[in-house]
Amino acid sequence: QVQLVESGGDLVQAGGSLRLSCAATGVGFSFVVMGWYRQAPGAQRELVATIRSDGSTNYAASVEGRFTISRDNAKNAVFLQMNSLKPEDTAVYYCNADRWDDIASTYRDYWGQGTQVTVSS
Repeated sequence: QVQLVESGGDLVQAGGSLRLSCAATGVGFSFVVMGWYRQAPGAQRELVATIRSDGSTNYAASVEGRFTISRDNAKNAVFLQMNSLKPEDTAVYYCNADRWDDIASTYRDYWGQGTQVTVSS
């Protein structure tokens, strides 16, 4: 059974940095896309950044230039380096991974349990 386990969330002051990690276990295939989403209290879950297996990336406008996503395909892991953190970055950050199911001809979607990031002003 596939599990995504996040780590690295913490309380940090504005202007500080954090590095989130997500490791996938129980995986016998490659993920097409891996990424990070976040959900602040009372808000909808939103995209932070994604990275495809070829290394191409996509960022939300609010984090572009401050956050960097990377992945280790051999370890089925994805990382998020967050710099110049702002109080509005406070949220639960979720790891996401998608794979193509050849048998069902559809994408399969996996989520981690989330890790809390709190940025104090």
